[in-house]
Amino acid sequence: MDLDNHAEDLASDLGVDKEEVKSDLQNLVEYSVPIDEAKQSLRRKYGDGSSGGGTPQSREIGEITTEDSNVTVTAVVLTAGERSIRYQGSDHVIVEGKLADETGVIDYTAWEDFGLSPGDAITAGNAGVREWDGEPELNLGESTSVSFEDGSLEVPYEIGGDATLTDLETGDRAVNVEVTVLECERRTIDGRDGETEILSGVLGDESGRLPFTNWDPDPAIEEGASVRIENAYVREFRGVPEVNVSEFSTVTPLDREIDVGTDAETMCIGEAVATGGVYDVELVGNLLSVRDGSGLIQRCPECRRVIQKGQCRTHGSVDGEDDLRVKAILDDGTGTVTVVLDDELTAEVYGGGLEDAREEAREAMDQEAVADTIREKIVGKEYRVRGHLSVDEYGANLDAETFEESDDDPADRAAAFLEGVVA
Repeated sequence: MDLDNHAEDLASDLGVDKEEVKSDLQNLVEYSVPIDEAKQSLRRKYGDGSSGGGTPQSREIGEITTEDSNVTVTAVVLTAGERSIRYQGSDHVIVEGKLADETGVIDYTAWEDFGLSPGDAITAGNAGVREWDGEPELNLGESTSVSFEDGSLEVPYEIGGDATLTDLETGDRAVNVEVTVLECERRTIDGRDGETEILSGVLGDESGRLPFTNWDPDPAIEEGASVRIENAYVREFRGVPEVNVSEFSTVTPLDREIDVGTDAETMCIGEAVATGGVYDVELVGNLLSVRDGSGLIQRCPECRRVIQKGQCRTHGSVDGEDDLRVKAILDDGTGTVTVVLDDELTAEVYGGGLEDAREEAREAMDQEAVADTIREKIVGKEYRVRGHLSVDEYGANLDAETFEESDDDPADRAAAFLEGVVA
């Protein structure tokens, strides 16, 4: 349904002039307000009782639910950061962050420039409520009134957005981190405006490591540099949080080094999988089996996907390039995960390189002979594996960085487990 039809339906329902409604609807859509939310906002504006019209209720943040349509809140701005988004083919600058009062914290998106800054005490009247990732979020738009309160409100939350890497979660916005750039690569991608040059790599601090993407390459971001990044946002990439640095972010070189923790958090498999993804984690378990598609494999020379019988799902019939890989099932009693070893780790457990694998396959006249050799060496043993865990509809996968046979004493570990159960 086009905008004209939406306006006609609204005008008919509300008993008001169609052109007036169309003008209001057009303004909201141009500010990237989704069409359904824009229509609800206009129903409230023109007093449609069926959609909760009238004066919005004043609510404490802890009371707001996804069942609310519009509310009035008095709160402190914890964070506020600009970001550019594309909606219906146009770029729009929004401000987003978190608001808080004594009862809780809530995310917000401001579709207009209200001049919000961290530490401001505000009253937002007629703020829309929408559901985002199962939680309520406030939308401050054209129909919202924002007034700044005299004095300050005391809230039990940090103002400003400073965080460590392990504090960050997918969906966080307007966050600040002080990090060391551990890895950095400049590459060209096919972006929304054609070919775009970006930086990507890994950031580290005392708490851990996370991947990052810098969409507007900043010269201060280079391998080995220590920097403060302000107004970054976090989104999911391959099942784990990723720090995103935009044109609205500020990157400042630091005159001191940021120490980077060397240890990964050790978790049981069930707990790790339940998080939905962890960038740097250590798992310990028994290797139950080596899956098909392991050992000597062939990859598409274009996209590097594994091919079957000379066929790539994307590029069709291709001349495959040989490679080594292991996909193995690790189990610790709380859950299972597929551990993926790259060519270097596979060569270590196999005990030979690519030429050795080719030779074994030729002598046996069977490519599967390489995978069988690997199975004999690793199945049934306990391993300590560190890497990046992602979870999707196909299951849990751990891309391994280290893969070592465990030297833990099973009796000691069982005793520790029983102590935890008793406690």
